[in-house]
Amino acid sequence: MKCNGRFAVCLALCCGTLVNSAWAQVAVGPSKITLEQALELARQYNHSLLAARTTILQNQAQEIQANVRPNPTFFADWEYLPLSSPPGISFLDYLHDSTEGDVGLSYLFERGEKRQHRLEAAQDATAVTRATVTDNERTLGFLVAQLYVNAQLAQSTRELARLDLKSFEDTVSISKRQYEIGAMAENDYLQIKIQLVQFQTDVEQAELSKQQALSDLRQQLGYESVPAEYDIADELEYRPVAVNLEGLQKKALENRPDLRAAQLGISAANSQYTLAKANGKQDFTFQANYSHVNSIGAVSFSFSIPLPIFDRNQGTIAQTRYAIAQAREQQKLTSGQVLTDVRDAYLGLQSNDRVVQIYRSGPLDDAKRSRDISEYAYRRGAIALLDFLNAERNYRATELAYRQAVAAYVTSVEQLRQAVGSRSLQ
Repeated sequence: MKCNGRFAVCLALCCGTLVNSAWAQVAVGPSKITLEQALELARQYNHSLLAARTTILQNQAQEIQANVRPNPTFFADWEYLPLSSPPGISFLDYLHDSTEGDVGLSYLFERGEKRQHRLEAAQDATAVTRATVTDNERTLGFLVAQLYVNAQLAQSTRELARLDLKSFEDTVSISKRQYEIGAMAENDYLQIKIQLVQFQTDVEQAELSKQQALSDLRQQLGYESVPAEYDIADELEYRPVAVNLEGLQKKALENRPDLRAAQLGISAANSQYTLAKANGKQDFTFQANYSHVNSIGAVSFSFSIPLPIFDRNQGTIAQTRYAIAQAREQQKLTSGQVLTDVRDAYLGLQSNDRVVQIYRSGPLDDAKRSRDISEYAYRRGAIALLDFLNAERNYRATELAYRQAVAAYVTSVEQLRQAVGSRSLQ
């Protein structure tokens, strides 16, 4: 019994170790991630992107199928078998002398290099799919960056709300002492206490926004790629970017994977047209068989080919020829869209940069100085409570608007990177 007890204890410890190990493997990512780490995690673990990548493998499997040759056909028959024993002759002699058996092999020979054209068409389709998946990765990169900036803005807003709350709590404490010694009216003190609720609410809302932003970001990274209590490592900050529109548009025409997919679509359409013309050529079948007829063995050969009188695949040939024109127009459309995307993103960047500069040129310092002066004057009874609260609201609104402007600027930088198709804008 003691041995069984020890065995049970050991088994429980082993199971506990295995369970802990399994839980430890759920999330292997870092607890704090930078934007570049977030982008890399999304490339590795985003399930939508991983699912899209399987389409490349599916197309490569189609390449294998497109390159296979036709299977030969084996056939055999045995005719005139008796239902009962024939009279006056042995059964074996009857089989030898009075029945017919055939064994043969036939093979379809493809003309027009169909197999080579099928393979080329499948390879071109794979190239288009690969470029499309790369474009999916580009789009995902912008989405991840946008969500990361949302988390940065939420974090910055939370820090601002906490600082404002701490500062106003100090004001409430001072006001309480003034009220207790009779230096402040009760109504003013009550209004100060009521205003404190707004600061506390702002902190709670900012905390919720931060957690929701992290949750949304985690979904795009891949839920199991980071721990549940992960956080972002980069702070929201303004970093000026010097770019040139013409250079950006030129770089976009070289890098954008959707444009590359449209260009490859022309090659794919051409290969489909070539395949359609090859399919218009009729294939022939060659057949050889051995026959045993009435005790005589013989060999026969046959050849057959459809006569292309009516069906020459002319409809498919015409359709694929028009598809080439469609692919060319699609390529021109995508090229124009690329230039438009870059221009729009560039103009958005310039506009957001000017907005940030407006705040940095004075209003930020003015709002803070006005709040500080009003607070100092109010504590000494030089201004009314409403004037102080108004200065406090103006300061909070200006600080929040500035952080939102910085977030919009950083997002516009990421949108420009998406439009160019490269993380580097130089």
